[in-house]
Amino acid sequence: MAPSEQVPSVGLRGHRGRARYPAAPSRTSPATRRRATFPLDLTKTRLQMQGEAALARLGDSARESAPYRGMVRTALGIVQEEGFLKLWQGVTPAIYRHIVYSGGRMVTYEHLREVVFGKSEDKHYPLWKSVIGGMMAGVVGQFLANPTDLVKVQMQMEGKRKLEGKPLRFRGVHHAFAKILSEGGIRGLWAGWVPNIQRAALVNMGDLTTYDTVKHYLVLNTPLEDNIMTHGLSSLCSGLVASILGTPADVIKSRIMNQPRDKQGRGLLYKSSTDCLVQAVQGEGFMSLYKGFLPSWLRMQSGWITQGYPMRPGTEFSRRFES
Repeated sequence: MAPSEQVPSVGLRGHRGRARYPAAPSRTSPATRRRATFPLDLTKTRLQMQGEAALARLGDSARESAPYRGMVRTALGIVQEEGFLKLWQGVTPAIYRHIVYSGGRMVTYEHLREVVFGKSEDKHYPLWKSVIGGMMAGVVGQFLANPTDLVKVQMQMEGKRKLEGKPLRFRGVHHAFAKILSEGGIRGLWAGWVPNIQRAALVNMGDLTTYDTVKHYLVLNTPLEDNIMTHGLSSLCSGLVASILGTPADVIKSRIMNQPRDKQGRGLLYKSSTDCLVQAVQGEGFMSLYKGFLPSWLRMQSGWITQGYPMRPGTEFSRRFES
């Protein structure tokens, strides 16, 4: 399904079938939206690495010297210490990731909808099918895009390595892919894929179910009608739930992807995603699993804000699910 086909050309309908407001064309391209919100993604990744307890095993003094900073202070610190443009370090593999992830997810979702699940006789596509289809499609798309996610995370941490006096790992995006492939083989490109697909499934499940549930509750139990206000409130709630469900897996994924590796490509800090989870909770506390929560949630809302109108998940894939 082409991006331009994801928004109906007719007005969205209210719960009694009456048109409430017209659909509007997208005001920004996906690539432009990703560039505009990428500093939030970079800030999120930096926050997820702060105070990483497992680094103590390697005698890394950076763990002790790294200050605990919130989203704003972290972003300002990057600008002051590394330069304004470093807020976009890693944006190229992020765009690659979006292309692969969205393409794989849309193709998988269309196949599941048309071939595996199918519509009912009245052409209705029930919510449970949308949720399961969305989760499965997200898993497939995220698995295919894992190499680009891996490069993005590692490039996002290059500025911090330079400040700590460590040698930079890559000269650019293509050098990063080549180096990871040469050191770890094909398998090395899929480091962290387990928590990565877990995050994709949880985010899609939380977003789809919460959006639809909140929207129907507001329409049926409040004076609000099926309009832009209702969709906006539903979007805020669904993004919040998706972030709550997906952030722990996102933290684990980022740490596994960024950990130092030996000559055979094996991680030096974590044996598995479970080991990373246990070390994080034991060494830093349960709330360490929610580092970077605020920029993650804000970025999920950006799809609705930058487009200028709400999307309706269900039978069509919403461009809100780009995180």
